[in-house]
Amino acid sequence: MKTATKSENPWAGWHESFLTEGLANARRLAQLPSLHERAKRVQKGATPSQVVYEEDRMKLLHYPGKGPHRHATPLVFVFALVNRPYILDLKKDRSVISHFVDSGFDTYLIDWGAPTYADRHMTIDDHINGYLSNVVDFVCERAGTPKASLLGYCMGGTMSAMFTALHQERVKNLILLAAGIDFSTREGLLNLWTQPEYFDVDKFVDAFGNCPAEFLQASFLMLKPVQNLLEKPISFFEKADDPEAIDDFLTMEMWLNDNIAIPGEVYREFVKYLYQQNLLVQNRMPVGKHTVDLRKITCPVLNIVAKGDDLVPCAQSLPFNDLISSKDRKSVVVPAGHIGLAIGGKAQREVWPQTCEWLAERS
Repeated sequence: MKTATKSENPWAGWHESFLTEGLANARRLAQLPSLHERAKRVQKGATPSQVVYEEDRMKLLHYPGKGPHRHATPLVFVFALVNRPYILDLKKDRSVISHFVDSGFDTYLIDWGAPTYADRHMTIDDHINGYLSNVVDFVCERAGTPKASLLGYCMGGTMSAMFTALHQERVKNLILLAAGIDFSTREGLLNLWTQPEYFDVDKFVDAFGNCPAEFLQASFLMLKPVQNLLEKPISFFEKADDPEAIDDFLTMEMWLNDNIAIPGEVYREFVKYLYQQNLLVQNRMPVGKHTVDLRKITCPVLNIVAKGDDLVPCAQSLPFNDLISSKDRKSVVVPAGHIGLAIGGKAQREVWPQTCEWLAERS
């Protein structure tokens, strides 16, 4: 007797598919009880480091590397005040830091720490002309150089641009990574949500003191609600029997959910002066008793942006190069999102090796 093929008997094909998927789901479900223990083993930071400077809640990490430094100018990574900075050193094969350490740079990373209610009055001036200024002084003295290079990511990039404009004589090179500069664009939801007709930042800060981490996390999730709340859990379950994929997922989720508050006055100034009034591109941004004038930036600049960034759209970052006086300036648009710009496969293969070459020629 001739056996019916799948095409002749669709029920046979359906039955086989049902059994195959059922067995796959059983394997996935078997992995779920171990997730909690695996999550607890996730490390925060892959490259060996040591704290070399502390001030209040802020710590400065130094990455000594395995050999002598090949470049005279030290490099300081300036991360945002929201989330933790170990996204820049997430895993061994997903580390921005490691590229620069392995390339012979004297590398440092600022960990701003988690603010308490007592820090609610801390301003942008306190961070730029206080903490960041002291870090640059410390690093330069330690390295025996008059200048340091800065690499600022997201909010840290905006702050690095402000610092460079106020203290150009102390900055050798400036690298911006997804840094908000021109807030006139309406491409991003954050730019719409923070408009004064929708959001009273004064009442918000007066009520909460610091900007709560929970509020920030909810805002980020709602930038892409379907992807974050539906597609991601489904994708996670489909890969639950892949140990490497689960390790990547748990590492990334640990960072995404490791939120910290933003000092209230910093948040008030960022929303009011940047998102609502767009003072930085007008060279009218107040930082304490100073006013930021981007035209005073003359050092080499590398401006790296993500084409698919939903947090800091390209239109918010790219105008920077036309607002400064630097003759050596370059923009790079990467086909990635806000996080993929740092840890994505293309960034690891191409962006960061090329960035290290660019910086080495100027250090």
